[in-house]
Amino acid sequence: MGEISITFEVIALVVLTAILILDLLLVLKRPHEPSMKEASLWIGFYVSLALIFAVVLAIASDGHTASQFLTGWLLEYSLSVDNLFVFIVIMGKFAVPRKYQQEVLMVGIIIALIARAAFILAGSVIIDQFAGVFYIFGLFLLYTAWKQTKEEDDDEGDSFIMRSVRKVLPVHNEYDGNRLRTTVDGKKLFTPMLLVFITIGLTDVMFALDSIPAIFAITTNPFLVFTANLFALMGLRQLYFLLGGLMDRLKYLHYGIAAILAFIGVKLIIHAIHEAPLHWLPGFDALERIPEVPIWLSLTVIVVSMGVATIASLIASARDTTIEENTPQA
Repeated sequence: MGEISITFEVIALVVLTAILILDLLLVLKRPHEPSMKEASLWIGFYVSLALIFAVVLAIASDGHTASQFLTGWLLEYSLSVDNLFVFIVIMGKFAVPRKYQQEVLMVGIIIALIARAAFILAGSVIIDQFAGVFYIFGLFLLYTAWKQTKEEDDDEGDSFIMRSVRKVLPVHNEYDGNRLRTTVDGKKLFTPMLLVFITIGLTDVMFALDSIPAIFAITTNPFLVFTANLFALMGLRQLYFLLGGLMDRLKYLHYGIAAILAFIGVKLIIHAIHEAPLHWLPGFDALERIPEVPIWLSLTVIVVSMGVATIASLIASARDTTIEENTPQA
């Protein structure tokens, strides 16, 4: 794999950070609910930017580096869609006004980037010192994939967060615009917006625990890992508004995500077999003959899994709608 110069990495990170800050300033200056057209244009812009970045990477380094970034970006983008389900639930549960949901999402994205940057740095150090951690990552992703196939209710967890915060801080029951604090009868109180930020922040940390081990199966280069996460999160805010009305129709999407996580988990374990062999295990030598999983296969599995899950969901949704329309009303 070609080397990426420090100069290129610094310039890229500065430019991408500037774009993210500009996006944040636009949200703060004009809080609103974006139209379908506006959301589509922004998503097109960020997707185009990611593809251009891949081309620049291929020129500055080589094609293998660019393919690692593209695969990592698609992986993280797929896993980020899972975030949207949780964000929609949180927004609905806290009844966040549509006008201010952009700000909440932007804060969530920033928290997610900080959490993922911390996990990336920690993961890189651990991998350098202990290649056997890939066994742990792989098993963790297989467990996460299994959990994805289970439909769980997060009401208990969210209620626990709300109860815990209210015990420590005085929180009012009503919003005051986009403010975190308000004054009621001369008394300073926090608004429910604080609960929203805390809940989304904790959710982002949990998602980082899943996504970072997954992308380390694609590349262990911290720069590629971080930029793939950055591009995946950049368009998440607009995707929320574009797909918000469709999320309840994508009922099989979590199975696609589970398939991706399971595949990446197996890929990590295979990589661990080659990097940190356990020769003391009987018959382990036979496992070393299993070839490493190539990047093109990872890319194919990600695209096919999400595509099949999405198409199956839309077909099932259309069928359910037809049945409902043809069912006589009591």
